[in-house]
Amino acid sequence: MWTVVYMAHNQADAHSIQNLLVNEGFLVKLKPIGKKEDGVFEILVPNGEAKEAHEVLVNI
Repeated sequence: MWTVVYMAHNQADAHSIQNLLVNEGFLVKLKPIGKKEDGVFEILVPNGEAKEAHEVLVNI
C-alpha cells in the first residue's frame, strides 16, 4: 500500500519533491489529480516509509 505524504499544486513542484525524496532513498509515485499539466499531484511513498518521508519534507 502507498500513502500520500504531500500534495503538489503543479507538475514541476511534484517532480522537484519526487527528486528530493528519491535522492533521500525513498520509493516515490506521483498520481495526478485533474489535468496533468496544471492539476494537483499526490506524492506517495510506501506505507512503511511514510513517517520518515514526511519528516524529510518537514525539515526542508
